[in-house]
Amino acid sequence: MEHARIVNAVIESPGDMDVTQVGPAIVQSWNRCVREFGLDPVRDEPVIILDSRELKDRQEPLESLRAIAQGEMATLYQQLSGSGFSVLLTDQEGVVLDYLGDPSFSEAARRCGMVEGALWSEQYQGTNGMGTCAIEKRPLLVHHHEHFLARNIGLTCSSAPIFDHEGGLLAVLDASSFSRQAQQHTLVLVNMSAQMIENRAFLCRFRDHYALRFHSRPEFIGTLWEGALALNEEGRILAANRSALFQLGYKKPADLAGFQLRDLFNTGMEALLGRNNQGWLNPVALYEAKRGNRFFGLVQPPEGRAAVLSSGRASRQPVIENPPAGDEKFIRLSELQFGDQTMEHNVHCARRVLGRDIPILLLGETGTGKEVFAQGVHQEQTGGKRPFVAVNCASIPETLIESELFGYKSGAFTGANREGRRGKILQANGGTLFLDEIGDMPVMLQARLLRVLEEREVIPLGGEIPVKVDIKLISATHRDLKELVAEGRFREDLYYRLQGITLNLPPLRDRRDKRELINHILRLECADQQQIDLSKGAMRQLEAYAWPGNIRQLRNVLRTALALCDGPEITIYDLPQEICTQPHQAETEPEGSPDGSTAVPLSALEMAERETILLNLEKSRWNVTLAARNLKISRNTLYRKMNNLHIRINKEE
Repeated sequence: MEHARIVNAVIESPGDMDVTQVGPAIVQSWNRCVREFGLDPVRDEPVIILDSRELKDRQEPLESLRAIAQGEMATLYQQLSGSGFSVLLTDQEGVVLDYLGDPSFSEAARRCGMVEGALWSEQYQGTNGMGTCAIEKRPLLVHHHEHFLARNIGLTCSSAPIFDHEGGLLAVLDASSFSRQAQQHTLVLVNMSAQMIENRAFLCRFRDHYALRFHSRPEFIGTLWEGALALNEEGRILAANRSALFQLGYKKPADLAGFQLRDLFNTGMEALLGRNNQGWLNPVALYEAKRGNRFFGLVQPPEGRAAVLSSGRASRQPVIENPPAGDEKFIRLSELQFGDQTMEHNVHCARRVLGRDIPILLLGETGTGKEVFAQGVHQEQTGGKRPFVAVNCASIPETLIESELFGYKSGAFTGANREGRRGKILQANGGTLFLDEIGDMPVMLQARLLRVLEEREVIPLGGEIPVKVDIKLISATHRDLKELVAEGRFREDLYYRLQGITLNLPPLRDRRDKRELINHILRLECADQQQIDLSKGAMRQLEAYAWPGNIRQLRNVLRTALALCDGPEITIYDLPQEICTQPHQAETEPEGSPDGSTAVPLSALEMAERETILLNLEKSRWNVTLAARNLKISRNTLYRKMNNLHIRINKEE
């Protein structure tokens, strides 16, 4: 009766009760139970259980999914065994298709209806893990009194959805027990298992097609965090898994309908197959076509085509050979600056704190080379003999980032001592931990990270014994952390703990060693191939361009230009159209004396206009593109006015 009173009180006057006691999703579910399904909290009708024939009719359409899920269910059960949990798989309507139970829980579970064929939809069982998860379509923990029906309030249910390639709900994975505590780490494990099932079901569904499996970190390929695209032989995208959508910035599978591989990455199907010339075991670097973000990917061929594909590759030559991913770990600090004063200062400061317990915070726009700088610091300090572990805090779903950083220790669960996973912090022990996009770390994890930095020890999810760690911490962000602190989205104490020394990496448009940097990156891209040079016109256009994508965009442009050029040098015809719209040198260097004097004096109006243009050029650091944008005129118009008003391009640019 007390439970029914609380339920009715929350439904009738939700403002009178602190909803954090049950959570908004539970309140919404309780409302559905009363207003849509007409349920009574104290009703004690028997659980609906389908007969064997009806159950078989439910199981057969999902036979392939069940075969995949059974292995993951067994692994999850092993992780939780001894703690009174049972693992269940339901279809989208809440019918239990498969059940794997702890002996200590099975009899009690049978009495409350947790058996194969039982119907656990919200319509019949009220608020519960499996039924409510199917409606909410997200991982959900329903603990004790959060259940709508009083007869279920002894249960703790952790559930996660499994989706098909079109984003539709396929099934729900659940772990339930009579645990007295709401265990968040159990929900994390269930969600990880559900995503692994989903990824394997995706690859199985498209086993007769090519699959591109990718991630921003090569070691994540083959894990539940990998993105996967199903492709036909022409490179048209047939489907994408959830991780692929998340990494590429799309919300639903339909957003990629009709796309070609070239629309997403800087490569086509033929080139990608050629670059995977050592089979499909070695990931190659890929770059996003629009934003220039770097990924690593490998192609999985259709079933039965492996031998044919392998023999066909022997005669192909890759269009562009990228340096192996591991080579980037050997970039030295001295290779990161070629005369730019800001970068020279950054390198000097980084060297002064080597070997000291002083964290480094790198600030800069996207693509300015923050991770490469971190690798340079790591190489200088360890000689590349210690681990360098990078974590992009913005590319991992919030529900998984805790287990990603801190790991989980299945030794905390009786009988599950073989399935634990070391987090990235422990993997970096003795070396360098690079936290990219630290400004996007969820607030709830910032306190745990602060404790790690203060105590130099990690407690994995589900564990109790802290593990000592010795790491060099380098973090990076393109966001204003002070502003995030003021808004309450970033802990002030963590900000000052990260800020041992702060280094600002300048955008490419502001660097004074732009020409030398362009030539250096071109040499890196040529690698062991014949050295290709830049024509004077091409170099002029590259130096004048604003580079909104910074060094990452520059590398992408040079890589593409190398593939397109036919002779010993890259010309303006090998560059993208947006870069080739820059005026010719004759327009940028009008004739006249060095001091801008001329035989024809300027009028007062022309002098005022000249001063306005000079002021904007100075504010834009003589970047003509930015100055034209500020003046709200085209670049060509600005060049023409500069010519007429005797303004010469700053020779330092």
